[in-house]
Amino acid sequence: MGAALDELLEILDLERIEDDVFRGRSPQESAQRVFGGQVAGQALVAAGRTVPLGRAVHSLHAYFLRPGDPSVPLLYQVDRSRDGQSFSVRRVVAVQHGRPVFTLSASFQVADAGLEHQDTMPAAPDPETLPSIAERLAAAGGELGGEATAWWSRPRPIDVRHVEEPVYLMGDGHPGEPRQMVWMRAAGALGDQPLLHECVVTYASDMTLLDSVLRAHGHSWSSGRLKVASLDHAMWFHRPFRADEWLLYVQESPSASGARGFARGQIFTHDGRLVVSVAQEGMVRVVEPR
Repeated sequence: MGAALDELLEILDLERIEDDVFRGRSPQESAQRVFGGQVAGQALVAAGRTVPLGRAVHSLHAYFLRPGDPSVPLLYQVDRSRDGQSFSVRRVVAVQHGRPVFTLSASFQVADAGLEHQDTMPAAPDPETLPSIAERLAAAGGELGGEATAWWSRPRPIDVRHVEEPVYLMGDGHPGEPRQMVWMRAAGALGDQPLLHECVVTYASDMTLLDSVLRAHGHSWSSGRLKVASLDHAMWFHRPFRADEWLLYVQESPSASGARGFARGQIFTHDGRLVVSVAQEGMVRVVEPR
């Protein structure tokens, strides 16, 4: 297991302060705000640790209220909204500097049998045939510039393999289809605790989803002309999966308007099972280059 994944697992292992209060930290890096996937994953950890055994998360709905300060711990306060025979509902508020920065509602369910159907996974190249982010950057010859190349090429806890050319390598002014596919998995083996796999995928689900919005307009992350922030995030967990095995994340953006971009995604296992659906709206503004 790599150091980057070790650090992610440490970040997701929250400190319990009281029965329903947890404390989480951020990685030691130069980021100006906490990554949205991190706070969502930590909030799901906090919620899951208060749920009776045998109940797995089946949906979550979250709002990003304020930018998180990576230099200050996050305090997660859990409200045990309901424990029924089959379902448990939790509400989590993440607090910094005395103010809420994030809220999450999550529902957990006892395993049950019922109707079964799903969408078919689209055809995609095998992930092992696709270059890693580091390999793509090496092939690009450092055209992003030193700071951007260093950011994208650093060790990461999630191995991501883009089927199409990544947005961070696209030049401005080349609009395309508002959709993309990426393979992803944890960069090392995880244990067998289902909640850990769900929290790792929650973390990873925020990494590339809004790229589909930018692809439609030919905007690149490296242009310096974008101001982007997640506004909300929703996930539905359909079937069990492992986050340390390859998952295909199929993403599309059906709409952008009012300085907001909407994107949705489906996550499939390598053998074609639909395991997670995702939806997100983000603030997307085009500004003067820095």
